[in-house]
Amino acid sequence: MEKKYKVGGMACGGCSASVQRALKALQGVENAQVDHINGIAIVVGEIDENTVASTIENAGFDYLGVVED
Repeated sequence: MEKKYKVGGMACGGCSASVQRALKALQGVENAQVDHINGIAIVVGEIDENTVASTIENAGFDYLGVVED
């Protein structure tokens, strides 16, 4: 399952790489791609929103919710 999340506070590629590494390390995540320009994290796998939110925040960025298509 693929979900998109809005992430705030990312200013550069290093920021998005930090979030991406943290998300990919989570149990149940098959893949993660993070775009600092648009402030979007795309997560593929079976993982709950609260875990994604806390992981983004623990990486030092703002979790701003699910992006509805």
